[in-house]
Amino acid sequence: MYIMKNRIVHIALAGLFSVSSLIAQEGAEKRANKNMERYAYVDAIKTYERIASKGYKNPALLQNLADAYYFQADYTNAAKWYGELLAMSQDVAPEQYFRYAQSLKATGDNAKAEQMMATFASKNAADPRSRILNSQKNYRELITKNSGRYKMEDAGVNSSASDYGSAVWGNKMVFTTARDTGNFAKRTDRWDGKYLTNFYEAIMTPDGTLTDARRLKGAVKTRFHEGSAAFSSDGKIMYFTRNNFDGTRGRSSANKTLLKIYAATLKDSVWSEPKELPFNSNDYSVAHPALSADGKTMYFASDMPGGFGQSDLYKVAVGADGTFGAPENLGPAINTPGRESFPFMSGEDELYFSSDGLPGLGGFDIFVSKWEGGKFGEIFNVGADANSPKDDFGYYINHTTRKGFLSSNRDGGKGSDDIYKFTETKKLDMKKVQALAGNVEDVNTTAAIPNATITLSDENMKVIKTVKTDAQGKYDLGEVETGKKYYVKAEAEGY
Repeated sequence: MYIMKNRIVHIALAGLFSVSSLIAQEGAEKRANKNMERYAYVDAIKTYERIASKGYKNPALLQNLADAYYFQADYTNAAKWYGELLAMSQDVAPEQYFRYAQSLKATGDNAKAEQMMATFASKNAADPRSRILNSQKNYRELITKNSGRYKMEDAGVNSSASDYGSAVWGNKMVFTTARDTGNFAKRTDRWDGKYLTNFYEAIMTPDGTLTDARRLKGAVKTRFHEGSAAFSSDGKIMYFTRNNFDGTRGRSSANKTLLKIYAATLKDSVWSEPKELPFNSNDYSVAHPALSADGKTMYFASDMPGGFGQSDLYKVAVGADGTFGAPENLGPAINTPGRESFPFMSGEDELYFSSDGLPGLGGFDIFVSKWEGGKFGEIFNVGADANSPKDDFGYYINHTTRKGFLSSNRDGGKGSDDIYKFTETKKLDMKKVQALAGNVEDVNTTAAIPNATITLSDENMKVIKTVKTDAQGKYDLGEVETGKKYYVKAEAEGY
């Protein structure tokens, strides 16, 4: 009886410890969820992984853990945890399939990535990304066609920390870096655990070589993040992204410190105290400014309400007196339900930007669309080697020399993000074409009509090409540009 009683006591105690442990893990998970809400992904990951290592796993925990790694651009760990999530439950939001597919691409598992992307498209057919995927099932062939046009090299200013961005300022290039952000107490970001960023400048030689990198002087340095600069054509105004800080730390209604665009003026070779732009808000982020060649339009990224995705591209008019108009969303011709960011407008009215919502090689890919006839045209992936399976962004190109810079966290770099200089050896052909061919036959007998004259004309009836049908009545007019009106006329003796 004593032995039985003792055993019962042990079992009761074991059950008590199990319940207590479960309650403790639930409390820890709630704290991790709070960190997710504050974008404190480093802290959230530590807690989620500690809970998971003890065997306490559920779909919500695994999804948050995978998402935390995804937003840090740690696609290897994101793929691992998305895999565990779907092994536990396939009753998840379609977006998790999309993010899993993107993560798998980044790790080189393209076959499984295509399976997950197909599942995403079947579960969310109304999503514009699904429609794009279904209309571009050969997107890898298209990317391959656009590839091999870049000669890429390390820019020469990279460190073991994060270095990115490329804003040309006279004969200098201004970039963002997380190197030596402090002396004894270096501040890190709870988003990714990396040091907070500030601006450096480097001398740029005519061949694109960067030398003598040093900290940018002036009042554009705070104890928070600064990055993604753009300069007016006269070099006297610097627009840049910063955490919401204007002497004191600003917070949203959800107690988050988001991003804003600021402007500083050059006075006596030093940048003045920045002022925030009027379309900023405490409750959403505005970031990554870029100017048109004439300086009359600013492009930027934002997650402001009313957009199409997680972050969209916008434009705003810049007045000669320095005033700004109302921001305009670039619309579904550019934006997707995913993330569009890091715009750059070339001197040839070509908008380069990064997106994870359009078919690509993985992570953020760089795309381009030309502004023509009052609208943006077809979007093209610029191809490898500019794009990689990881994140590629911060594109800049001199439209005359075809030299430029881009940033990437691709394998083989020195730091978590690196700047690469490039030469575009062949311009991208942004004309979309299709084959135009057919056959000519007698309408009554359906007999082929050989040696008929086929004339192709444009919408103004200007003749473009004339060919003859072969013995089987077939003709081939070659490739024609899509989106235009053409006339085809057939003539034959006796008809």
